Amino acid sequence: MTNEQITDILQKKQAANPLFEIRFKTRNPIVGLFIKTSDFQELSRKNLWRIVSETHIEEYKNNHNESLARIFNGSEFTRLEHKP
Repeated sequence: MTNEQITDILQKKQAANPLFEIRFKTRNPIVGLFIKTSDFQELSRKNLWRIVSETHIEEYKNNHNESLARIFNGSEFTRLEHKP
């Protein structure tokens, strides 16, 4: 997916519930939370995204530790599905 496609989906869906199932070309899907950090604009221009996986979301919500996130390349995404 392109950074424009991902940004468009995030802007439309993230307000209510920010969780997404992310499907990849070459790996198993994950459920995660896209986070906005100080370098969000720079990374998104390069189609790179910081995502906290479902297993670390509660810990991230408690302390906002950015090291719990991993950076993923958006070109490897095949589908973003909003989790209700």
